[in-house]
Amino acid sequence: PAVRAELLTAQRRFAASPEGAVMEGRDIGTVVCPDADVKFFVTAALDTRVERRLKELHGRREQVEFDALRNEIIARDKRDAERPVSPMRQAADAHLLDTTHLSIEGAVAAACRIIDAARKGSPE
Repeated sequence: PAVRAELLTAQRRFAASPEGAVMEGRDIGTVVCPDADVKFFVTAALDTRVERRLKELHGRREQVEFDALRNEIIARDKRDAERPVSPMRQAADAHLLDTTHLSIEGAVAAACRIIDAARKGSPE
């Protein structure tokens, strides 16, 4: 808890910088920055997430099997969603960004469109 409190203070200080901040984490929009101007809940289909992580791990020459990794991701999601402190959940005002069928560039473009619309005061 003491480490978490220090981390939370540092994260909020970073987020409050005058030029703004882009932050990622499973509790950023609900706990760390609940008043952020624009929030996203980024997701993708489970098997897509597994494939992406496998590619990353295999690129580092780590040998992991699809099913084992899939089970690890399921367990992590469950643990993060059910933890008593800062559980993973979508903030009520967060934009759902499903990246299942998007490239990195496509996901960034979709996020930028939502941010631009928010800055103009219009729905995305």
